[in-house]
Parts: sequence; C-alpha cells; structure tokens
Amino acid sequence: MEQVTIQKNEEERSLASNTRLILSLVVIAAFLDVVDFSIVQIALPTIRAELLISTADSQWVIGAYGLTMAGFLMLSGRAGDVYGQKKLFITGIIVFTLASLTAGFAPSLLALVASRAVQGVGAAITSATALAILTATFPEGKERNRAFGIFIAVLSAGFAAGALAGGVLTAAFGWRSVMFVNVPIGAAAVLLSQRYLAEDGGRAADRRLDLPGALSVTSGLILLVYAFTNAADAGFSSLQTILPLGLSALILAGFLAIEYRSEAPLMPLGFLRRGTILAANVITLIIAGTAVGLLFLLTIFLQQILGYSALFSALGLLPPTLIFFVVGGWGASWLLDRFGMKPILVLSTTLITVGSALLTPISVAGGYFGILPGMLLWSLGASIGFPAVTIAGLAGTKPGEEGLASGLINTSGRVGGPVGLAVILTVASATNPQPLGAPGSAAVIGFQYAFLVSTILNGIGLGIALLIGRGKAPTGMHSFETSNAVVG
Repeated sequence: MEQVTIQKNEEERSLASNTRLILSLVVIAAFLDVVDFSIVQIALPTIRAELLISTADSQWVIGAYGLTMAGFLMLSGRAGDVYGQKKLFITGIIVFTLASLTAGFAPSLLALVASRAVQGVGAAITSATALAILTATFPEGKERNRAFGIFIAVLSAGFAAGALAGGVLTAAFGWRSVMFVNVPIGAAAVLLSQRYLAEDGGRAADRRLDLPGALSVTSGLILLVYAFTNAADAGFSSLQTILPLGLSALILAGFLAIEYRSEAPLMPLGFLRRGTILAANVITLIIAGTAVGLLFLLTIFLQQILGYSALFSALGLLPPTLIFFVVGGWGASWLLDRFGMKPILVLSTTLITVGSALLTPISVAGGYFGILPGMLLWSLGASIGFPAVTIAGLAGTKPGEEGLASGLINTSGRVGGPVGLAVILTVASATNPQPLGAPGSAAVIGFQYAFLVSTILNGIGLGIALLIGRGKAPTGMHSFETSNAVVG
C-alpha cells in the first residue's frame, strides 16, 4: 500500500513538472511576439531616420507584420488541430526566428517589410498553437485560470522588456539589434520544444482541412486589416481604403457561404453560439482595438510632443506594465476563481472605460502626470480583462477544437488592433487643428476627441459584458455550455 502511494506521488510530481515545462515553453514562444511588437514600436523613429522613409511608409514595418499575422491565425489554429499542435508550434518559431535574422540584415524598406510579413506568418502559427497547447494541457477551472494568469503576466513583462530593450538596444547598437535579439531566444525555444513537448498527431475528429475556407478567410482578413491600415493614414473615404474593404466584405461573405455548405468547415458557424465564445471575441475586438490606439497616441504624445527619448518613453509605460505583470498574472486568476466570469468582465470593462475617460483631458500642460491616472486605471482593468476574455473564448472547447478557439480569439485581438487604430487616428486627425505630433498645446485637441471615442467603444464593451448570462468561473470541462445564452 505504501509503495502504491509513493508511486502515485511520484507520478503526480512528474505530471506537475511536465505541465510547468509546457507552460514555460509556450510562454517563451509567445514572449517573442510581444517583445517584437513593443521593441519595434520604440525603434520605429530610428528606423525611419536611417532608411530615409516617411512616417506613412514606416508604418508598414508594423503593418506588414499585423497583416499576415491576423490573416493566418484562423488557418494556423485549425491546422494545428488537424496535423498536430507541436509540429505547427515548432514550425512557427523557426519561421519567426529566420525572418528576424533577415530583417536585421535588411538593406532597404522593401526587404525589411518583406521580412516583417514573414515574421507575422511565423507569429500567427506560434500564437494560435500556443494557446491551443495550454488549453489541451490544463483543464477548465483553477488550473487553467492560473496558467493563463501566468501566461498574461509574463507577456506583460515581455512588453515592458521589449520597450526597455528597444530603447537601450536602439541607443547603443542601432535598430538592427532589436531584430537580432529574437534569434537566440527562438533557437533555444525550438530545441527545447522538440525535446520536451509531447507528440500529439492532431486531435480533430475530422482530419480534413477546409482549403477553400482557409484561402477565403486568410485573404479576406488580410484585405480587411490592409484596408484599416490604409484608413489610419489616408482616411476612410480614400480609394485605397474603400477598394480593399469592399473586396474583403465580398470574400468574407463567401467564406461564410463556404462554411455553411462545407462538410468539414474551418470554423463551424454553430461554434460561435456556444457559451461565452461570441461575447468574448467581441469584447476582445473592442479592448484590443482601443489598446493599440491608446498606445500609439501616447507614444506620439511622449516622444514628439513632450520630447521624451525612446528610453524615457519606455520608462513612462513601465508603471502600467507592472500592473499587468502583478495583477494580470496573479490577481486575475484569483478573482476569476472567487467571483466568476461575468463580474470580472464587468469590473474590467468598467475600469477600462473610466480609464479612457480620464485620458480625455490630455494636455501639454498636464504632461506625463496628467495622463498617468488614466493609464493606471485602464491597465488595471485590462490586466484582469485580457485573461478573462481569453479564458471565456476558450471555455467549453472539445478535444480537437483547441486550435479553432485559439485561432478565433487571437484573430479578434489582431483584427481589433488595426481597426481600432484606424478609427481612433481618423478621429484624432480630423479634429486636430495641427498635424499629429506637432508641437504646441493645440496639438492634442484631436487626442482628446480620440480618447472620447475610445471611451464610447469601451462603454459598448461594458454593455456586452453586462448582457452575458450568469455563470461562475469554469470549474469543469464544458461548464460554460450549461450557462445561459451569451447575449439576450
């Protein structure tokens, strides 16, 4: 009897060790994406100066990455279900790492943008499969909540590390070093993943991949993000916005028709009606969109209007990032376990809405400390909101659907970014008496209107959170399937 107990304890310790190792590997890979986003954002002014490119053209260093990542998330998630998450996960890291290397050696804007586009494909594959691996490893309830809390905390730390590293590396070694820093991290992640991640061979019940659906949703999403990226610069009435937006609408409508008729759909339409999945994805779309717009405007405010260096701008964003690390990493999972999903989503969206409202009086006279309360309150809400909506978007998934749910919630976040940025920048540009980033007190009038729109959008997110059916934080597999309808 004692021998059986000892053997059982050893098996439990081995299982716990394996799950911690899986979480670490997934976090390392996701860390690459977050670090890359913040590190390149900080280095962008230097890239623009060295390559002698305009502000509008330089945005494609960010935009190309966002286009391909948003476009390939759905396909990557479902491909992982069909062909195996480990295989796709490692492939994504390799693609991302090699593209980072070529980006560091890029001799021109065109070469840099091409490398960034390939980076986006690798990041899409890795991001979709990373969440799917976590979903398959940790059962719904406290274990998954805690795992996602740690996941979000480390990613928040990655954002801070990327911002700080971007400022330090750019100042000391030039912008190319911010590309090269991904290479050793990626190489280590590949070696460790190959050795320690278990082979899964694909868990989807139907092993066919819906290629017509995959092609249509990928091209439709790329065109959608491209249209809104153009809108951020040229406005919604421009031909370069209207044409891809119209084509995107046609192609995505075709995707829905394909999925309705397909025997093995890439995204079964009934999946959206399950539990909290639809509400979680809509809230993610809103929060991610306003977050990207907020970060972009605050970066302009700190660097171009207040005259902060890249390093001091990064330090200025450190307090809210620390809130993400501490509250999002450990507080969010405890709150979810203690109070349940709906109360936390309501609290999160309330704090985000009030935080956005506190940013509307932004002014040159108020300086950094004028925007600090709004940033802190917004980050407090978002730090508990992102883990909550991610868990809600993955709740109730059946074996073989982890990649589908992961790809969908990731897509909502990635599409929300350029959509929100386009809307907020359009408002800021249309209402600002001077070009964005110009010196002087009048240069932030458009910012005030932009943050007002952000407040309204987040208020809509709050309304959706209030309409979610009652339910506690998930405590068992498929627990959200027994909750009330998502909306209404």
